[in-house]
Amino acid sequence: MTDIACDVSRRAFLKTGAALGGGIVAAGMPLSQAIWAAEGKVLNARIVRDPRKLDPGFYSAASEIDLMNCIYSKLIRYKPGSEWTWELEAAEKIEQVDPTHIRFQLKKGIKFSGGHGEMTAKDVKFSFERVIKHDSPVKVEWGSLDRVEIEDDYTGVIVLKTPFVPVWNITLPYGVGHIVSENAVMKTTKNGGDFGTTPPAFSGPYVIADWKLNQYLLLTRNPEWSGPRPGFDELRILPIGDEKTAERAYEAGDVDFSHITLDSLAAFKSNPPAHTKVEERPSLAYVWIGMNMDHPKLKDINVRKAIQWAINVPQILDAVYAGQAAVATGTIAPGLVGHRKKALVPPEGDLTKAMDYLVSADVTDLTLSLDCRNGSTFVAIAEMVQAQLSQIGITVEVNVQDSGSFYTIGMESEGDRWKEMQLIINSYSSLPDPYSATTYFVSEQVGVWNWERFRSERFDELNAKAVTVSDPLERAKLYYEMQDLMEDSGAYRFLTHEGTPFMYRTTQLQAATRPDGSPQYLDFKPA
Repeated sequence: MTDIACDVSRRAFLKTGAALGGGIVAAGMPLSQAIWAAEGKVLNARIVRDPRKLDPGFYSAASEIDLMNCIYSKLIRYKPGSEWTWELEAAEKIEQVDPTHIRFQLKKGIKFSGGHGEMTAKDVKFSFERVIKHDSPVKVEWGSLDRVEIEDDYTGVIVLKTPFVPVWNITLPYGVGHIVSENAVMKTTKNGGDFGTTPPAFSGPYVIADWKLNQYLLLTRNPEWSGPRPGFDELRILPIGDEKTAERAYEAGDVDFSHITLDSLAAFKSNPPAHTKVEERPSLAYVWIGMNMDHPKLKDINVRKAIQWAINVPQILDAVYAGQAAVATGTIAPGLVGHRKKALVPPEGDLTKAMDYLVSADVTDLTLSLDCRNGSTFVAIAEMVQAQLSQIGITVEVNVQDSGSFYTIGMESEGDRWKEMQLIINSYSSLPDPYSATTYFVSEQVGVWNWERFRSERFDELNAKAVTVSDPLERAKLYYEMQDLMEDSGAYRFLTHEGTPFMYRTTQLQAATRPDGSPQYLDFKPA
């Protein structure tokens, strides 16, 4: 759902690595097999940060899913290319029997590592139902799931309480659609709950062979994998948080595939590094400025409206993205059902109206904090907002934080920091269904992912209804109103959906991505 991750627990994960000199890697894979699997072609790629979770039922970052796609299997997967389509993965066949029933048949012979046996319909039932049972933060992606009925070892039926249109665009081909071993998870967790960063078994083409925090994550071939052979024998993933640092790492030859910043796009296109191909994909992500409606300084909607109208979005985008990013009209990106043609507040804002709202609030000498991640893009946005709000007499104190600190700010489960949060620059990734761009703002998500603490019974009602409507025009009307409600609360100033440019070394590989530019490592091929 989001590209969110916190610092990984300091307890050593490296019982999975050859660096320990021990005889076993994760999930019971003999060290000799890990070394054998690591020989051959190597792909070096960048990830924005170390994973906080490698449990697909409880994931916390979009970048984590890119890794999970390599070590687990799903019934279906996104097909790489320029169009959002899916193809079979662990399923031999799958069909929507009626609006609330989906029948699947697994391929035979998919093995879980560590002696945990063959994947069966029982594992599918366990994997999907545990997300709901253990109240996962990403359970919304399973929508109206009721249960999975088992017909035989390989066949089952997914039963929904009510129709859930996003099941094909979000649920099954993405995070919570991954299938884990019931036997392995039950043996290593309390009652089958979250296993964090320690996968008890692998079922994909790769396994984790070594992991050194803040240095690299090493994936090598799974010797028990009997499916299509991926192009590389070893994936070496380097965590590099700052976009500019990632670009320098590419130029230095440390990575062979990396996303780049929009403000660098023109320069790399006109003068790319040697043997490099630069490509760009439209992004479904959304960047915005949020306001904690429960903070005493922001309870008055007039204060929030003043901030909305004082922020000049095109000015920010020109300065930060070198004119390469378009203005967002809401959380739903262009090309998706429900994308609004324009926002309620004009992109340029209006300083006179902003001052009028402050007068209505009877507020003077207002000082607010603005939290942002330490990436160069977010720091630059923060500085622009600081300057723009100063024009209406609001002093902004910018708090720049690393991702580990930043992504605990609004979560009640992480303590009381949410009570101090005021303004925040945030960005969430999204998926090819508007549900992904709205559902994290329902009332139930307050203190989880809804950090603005926005509450609207009407919004919640529309969000629940929209996933049952199959007609695109009727769905769109519901999502238009939902984004209107968000903006009208004063708690959101939508900025951009950015874009997803990336570059890769043509002497090393042929890259493959989803339509939004997310890497599909299993489809990468050696040059």
